[in-house]
Amino acid sequence: MEQEKKNQNGAQELSVGDQIKVRREKLANLQAEGHNPFEITKFVQTTNSREIRENFDAMEGKPVSIAGRMMSKRGMGKVSFCDLQDKEGRIQLYARKDEMDEDDYNRFKKYDIGDIIGIEGEVFRTQRGEMSVRAKHITLLSKSLLPLPEKFHGLTDKETRYRQRYVDLIVNPEVKRNFVIRSQFIKHLRDYLDN
Repeated sequence: MEQEKKNQNGAQELSVGDQIKVRREKLANLQAEGHNPFEITKFVQTTNSREIRENFDAMEGKPVSIAGRMMSKRGMGKVSFCDLQDKEGRIQLYARKDEMDEDDYNRFKKYDIGDIIGIEGEVFRTQRGEMSVRAKHITLLSKSLLPLPEKFHGLTDKETRYRQRYVDLIVNPEVKRNFVIRSQFIKHLRDYLDN
């Protein structure tokens, strides 16, 4: 098993095997509480991150629902932030303990990076000027049992990038952009050749 490493703060980082074990324990706890994160859940999205960024002035203060993968998470006492990545980009989520259901907030604190979540809330700008969604309700749509590669170095091993294309598309936005452009080009070429 990999040895534990120290991060920049001097705290112990868990090996990948230990991270998977912890995530499976969290899954078992969720299921014991009656919340199955793999149950088919209908979550209606009203917008995406790109629409919020492009139409912020019109959407500010209005209720929205958005879903995506949690890519990073920061907590400061009764307030938590996370970056949510959907198919159109990223947006910051702002969760405050006294503005949400306490059970929702406590469950959210236990979610891991890589989990897919749905947020119902309103669009606003933080004190630092970041466009965000203030969460009123957070739903776990799917639990990620495998950790994403560390974000500082990203996915650098070429063999892993080719064998696990889905991970490469999640963590490398430029690869995803190239993939989308290539698929659009092929679609237009096929349409041209069909006509």
